[in-house]
Amino acid sequence: HERSPTPLTTDILERIGALYVVEAEVRGQPPDVRCRARQEKSRPLVEALREVLDAALRHLSPRSDMAKACRYGTKRWPALSRFLDDGRLEIDNNIAERALRGVAVGRRNWLFAGSRAGGERAAAIYTVIQICKANGVDPQAYIADVIAKIAGDWPTSRWDELMPWNWMPPADQPVAQAA
Repeated sequence: HERSPTPLTTDILERIGALYVVEAEVRGQPPDVRCRARQEKSRPLVEALREVLDAALRHLSPRSDMAKACRYGTKRWPALSRFLDDGRLEIDNNIAERALRGVAVGRRNWLFAGSRAGGERAAAIYTVIQICKANGVDPQAYIADVIAKIAGDWPTSRWDELMPWNWMPPADQPVAQAA
């Protein structure tokens, strides 16, 4: 069932939103710049958020959904705040979640892969597609070109050139950036 916002939930969400504003400011910056900004701007916000959660736990009914949510966050505090001290880390794992979304969506389809070997082949192809996307390579163009080269007379000593991170599209084919 749907719940109405409370002053506490609104406050917590606004505090989290302020952290994302800082992240938007430092996105694309070198790790040392991100870390410095997080120390100056985000750390006080995170410390204040922890105080709000601790205070909420002192006055909420321990069995309430809000208390459970607050306990979930406070029990994982080291992991939730790790981004403050390492500019290489993201504030969340949304990038990984988006990359894995296709796995979750496709899982029900893979039940009908026909066999374990069919499922393994589907997983291998999915892996190739994701590696292409991560390297800015159009998966369809890549797979078609590599299959044609392998079916031809491509020397095994040059297979490294066919890896998605090394692959160059044929001269007559434009380079397409994967979404």
